[in-house]
Amino acid sequence: MTIFNVLTMLGGLALFLYGMSTMSAGLEKMAGGKLESIFEKLTSNPMKSVGLGTLITAVLQSSSATTVMLVGFVNAGLMQLHQAIGVIMGANIGTTVTAWILSLSGIESDNIFVSLLKPQSFSPVFALVGVVLIMMSKSDKKKTVGSILIGFAILMFGMQFMSSSVEPLKESERFRELLIVFSNPVFGVLAGAVLTAVIQSSAAAIGMLQALSSSGLVNFGTALPILLGQNIGTCITAILSSIGTSKNAKRVAAVHLSFNIIGTVLFLTVFYTLHAFISFPFLENTVDEKTIALVHTVFNVSTTLVLLPFSKALEKLAFMIIKDGEHEDDADEKVGDKLKQLDDRFLRTPSVAVEQSRMVMSSMANITKKSVFCACELLFNEYDEEKVNEVIGLERLVDKYEDGLGTYLVKLSANEMAYKDSHTVNTLLHSISDLERISDHARNIAKVVVEMHDKEIMLSDNALTELRVMCDAVNTAMDFTITALIDNDLYAAYEVEPLEEVVDQIHTKLKSRHVKRLQAGKCTIELGFIFTDILTALERISDHCSNVAVCMVQVNDDNFETHEYLRTVKTSGAEFDTEVEKFQKQFVLPKKDEQ
Repeated sequence: MTIFNVLTMLGGLALFLYGMSTMSAGLEKMAGGKLESIFEKLTSNPMKSVGLGTLITAVLQSSSATTVMLVGFVNAGLMQLHQAIGVIMGANIGTTVTAWILSLSGIESDNIFVSLLKPQSFSPVFALVGVVLIMMSKSDKKKTVGSILIGFAILMFGMQFMSSSVEPLKESERFRELLIVFSNPVFGVLAGAVLTAVIQSSAAAIGMLQALSSSGLVNFGTALPILLGQNIGTCITAILSSIGTSKNAKRVAAVHLSFNIIGTVLFLTVFYTLHAFISFPFLENTVDEKTIALVHTVFNVSTTLVLLPFSKALEKLAFMIIKDGEHEDDADEKVGDKLKQLDDRFLRTPSVAVEQSRMVMSSMANITKKSVFCACELLFNEYDEEKVNEVIGLERLVDKYEDGLGTYLVKLSANEMAYKDSHTVNTLLHSISDLERISDHARNIAKVVVEMHDKEIMLSDNALTELRVMCDAVNTAMDFTITALIDNDLYAAYEVEPLEEVVDQIHTKLKSRHVKRLQAGKCTIELGFIFTDILTALERISDHCSNVAVCMVQVNDDNFETHEYLRTVKTSGAEFDTEVEKFQKQFVLPKKDEQ
């Protein structure tokens, strides 16, 4: 085997890894937000967890992606360790699908229809179709399908390169001697584990073994321990991912590693014990791609069946490996448990990261809404210092949400993602600053209330009655805005702008009335400033609600000309005017002679 064969092998491995990455990314984009809903359906039923783990890994074509997501979910507190155990077992089964796909390359037949099943036959067509879809199609979904097809084609070309590079090994006596060494179970397991840990892909490691088997030099006795070692080596990804996480997240990696080690030890012990008494002659038989895929599947399925009843024991073992400290001080708990959902591990699976961001945004939006409601209540009830501190505390929490979510969304926006997910990220990025400003204005209202309390002054009943109408309108605008954000409800978003127009009208009328009260000597200058500050804060809250709603509509329409959009909406005729009239009837100021 020459240096050129080695280079061909490494080049084939590089193509294989790149193709696998491209295909997995495309499959994940096709799955979109469905992955989160699948995880949300997890129950304490171990069999269901195994099934879901198998399904997700088969879809993603990567057990590493599944286990990394599990580490992130447990670290964020979205899943319990006992739920993750079943998914880990299922991930080991799901990853066997890749080996079966790769085994198709070993099909041999003179029948043209059977030959067409060989990846070497149809992967060039996949590559051609994929390129056409990416270059010619304007549809995001079609482009994603194209990337999946190209990824698969590259993967199979890489497999071909690896297979062709090992052809000279048939004549190598040294290589035969090396394989004899690997037939020792201990050395074989170590070789498989180290190789897989280095390239961090069990699919690629198995692909290399299948490529090697095409030379006709690999027998069953050599392939078995290497295969089992590869299952152990793939745990390195979850272990690296768990660095810097909570102890429970580290336990996910510990369960993954212990599950594969225990399974390997049990399998080898039973197998070689039986071999000592019965003697398996097939150990000397050469293996092909299909045999390797079969052994891989049998091992993972049998290990899962044996160890599934002992899930609780695996959980206890993980607690023994990763022990609780005497004093746990999790800084994330101080800024809100929700922020822990923004785990960088999810960035490898953008659709999951988008859903986590949306959930955190929902929490931020509800906190903002509560701050506005509490601030308004302060105006009409007896002074409550605890309520004032609550509004100020909510504003600080919203600030922390803006910092954490904004930083995370910037990282996320650098990744390729599905068209729908990209829309969601754009909406969230444009909305978080408006939510933060809304909470600032709520805090400003609370500070005005504190000033009134300290100076022992009160607004007149007339002024409070007028403010009640404006507060009701602003709170309704907040309801529409938060509903639009959380539920992605465009109808609610369309309702905000006509309501904001009514709030502006109320604001103008109240300022006019306030001036007349000042001129008539019914209001002091000091109270006038306070009344104006409250009006301004409420009007600004309505403006920011409008910003959020307009952003949602614009992102949906791929139109970011804000002023043009507002001009079009407000001059669109009867529909907008009808909505404005509806809200004018709903929020009516008392007549002057009623005050």
